[in-house]
Amino acid sequence: MDRPAPTPDAPTFDRAAVLDGADPGLAVVAAWTAAVDGWLARLYEHALASVGGPGPGDGSGVALVAIGGYGRAQLCPGSDLDLLLLHARAVDAEPIATALWYPIWDAGLKLGHSVRTPKQALTLASDDLDTATALLDTRVLAGDRLLADSLAREAREQWERRGKRWLARLADSVDERHERADEIAFLLEPDLKLARGGLRDIHAVRWAEAARKVMLDDDHTTIDAAEADLLAIRAELHRVAGRAGDVLLLEQQDAVAAALGLDGGADELMAVVADRGRSVAWRSNETWHRVRAMLAGPGWSMGGRPREIGPGLALRDREVHLTAAADPAADPPVALRAAAAAARLDTRIDRGSLARLATETAPFGDPWPAGAREALVDLLLTGEAAIRQIEALDQVGIWLRVLPDWATARNRPQRNAYHRFTVDRHLLEAAAGTVDMVDTVDRPDLLVLGGLLHDIGKGRPGDHTEVGMELVEVIGPRMGLDADDTATLVDLVRFHLLLPDVATRRDLDDPATIDGVAKQVGSLRTLRLLHGLTVGDSKATGPAAWGSWKAGLVETLVERVAVALGDEPRGPVPPPFPTAAQRALLDARRSHVSAEGDELT
Repeated sequence: MDRPAPTPDAPTFDRAAVLDGADPGLAVVAAWTAAVDGWLARLYEHALASVGGPGPGDGSGVALVAIGGYGRAQLCPGSDLDLLLLHARAVDAEPIATALWYPIWDAGLKLGHSVRTPKQALTLASDDLDTATALLDTRVLAGDRLLADSLAREAREQWERRGKRWLARLADSVDERHERADEIAFLLEPDLKLARGGLRDIHAVRWAEAARKVMLDDDHTTIDAAEADLLAIRAELHRVAGRAGDVLLLEQQDAVAAALGLDGGADELMAVVADRGRSVAWRSNETWHRVRAMLAGPGWSMGGRPREIGPGLALRDREVHLTAAADPAADPPVALRAAAAAARLDTRIDRGSLARLATETAPFGDPWPAGAREALVDLLLTGEAAIRQIEALDQVGIWLRVLPDWATARNRPQRNAYHRFTVDRHLLEAAAGTVDMVDTVDRPDLLVLGGLLHDIGKGRPGDHTEVGMELVEVIGPRMGLDADDTATLVDLVRFHLLLPDVATRRDLDDPATIDGVAKQVGSLRTLRLLHGLTVGDSKATGPAAWGSWKAGLVETLVERVAVALGDEPRGPVPPPFPTAAQRALLDARRSHVSAEGDELT
């Protein structure tokens, strides 16, 4: 492709004028897309004139078509221009393409381009997933609209005819991407496009929907709203950064939040990202579950009669269903019992039952209904499996009816590298992590409830521990805990940082250290519960918060405090590392090697 001689009358593109005059968010997308559309239409006519090509309208046999994201009119300032120069077989389109592409490159815009006849485009789209999906979203920018509309119609019909095959390919591609990507809701610097719950997941479920009706009606509205917000954030990211990019870096978050007019700054921005990302991720997972069931065929269904698995619950087609006798209005805990059953059986609550629960479940109130606390504890004791079920309850609006105090923690970002998760997800992960320690305590129920509530004060004014204690003093009786159990739960919140702080910052060989901790915790029960909570909390915080060294220090501290509280020693308590003497050598920055028995230090 030889570069054509520049012509002084070629249409120019003023990037700064478009961006400086656009309102924030989606208005940037609309303004940028419209400006590029208009410029390319003028450029197309100029290119035709410069090479003596056919006329610009219908019947000309050539058209400039936007495809993919540009075809969806979702052009951000740094987005590639995905363009197809479509031409009839009789038209020589290469000179037109040359006259078009170079001015676009000269304007500093990224270009993805192709020149094809309809037959060539459809042939490629019959086997290439990227081409096939790109042709599902087309817009005519200039030229022969009839030619372009015919291609769009045939491409969609071809996609539908081969829908089952494309669904299998799409499902595999989504799985492969998810294996490489973390969840957008919990990333310090999220990839707005490719992370789980990001824009590409939205595109993928829409492509699946174009092949077969696989989305539920209620999901369309939620996904549309999430897409609008994520796209607005991506557009402002491009404008703030002055370049293309999908990763929302930590140092860019304040500026993007300000550009979007968010009074809560970067914290509010990241809460929006988390909320929308979670909505997309959950609905995407639900959609692909239905796709895989459909692809598996009739054999996927177990058939037969539903099997009753509890009051108001039955297992049918490998999912937990509400029975006709279930009454969520009179029996709100059935939502928690359904979640616990699904967690134990490693399955899900079917969407129809979730919709019914969302419509009929009453707020739990004060006090909770009979059996509610027991149902919650049963759910939490399933460990990691509980997280997926609580996410389902949260996505349909039930979880806040169980714990309205959860609202301030929900999607609350913790914008540092130390914490892996938002506050609410951290609490769920911590509760799940404590399950590994239930055999070390005499009250597993208090242990998992402590994991669930230890940071419940975050997101409110004041010290989060003190605020959390005040909340738990109210939540405990509401759940039906007596005064002693509520006091223990309050102590778990009060002292949830005690063991790791003392273990890593104090001299464990000093009896005063051990006595001080013993006086604070007061009992062996509380000590063992705090140990379990420390393990769950630390693992849920992130890899920097827990490791063999820290675990050993905490274990040493716990066993020494247990002896001080009257427990029988469980065997020789290993000395902490580093000891005071070893710490002195480390402080002196000198090499030292010593041997004791078979241990070399």
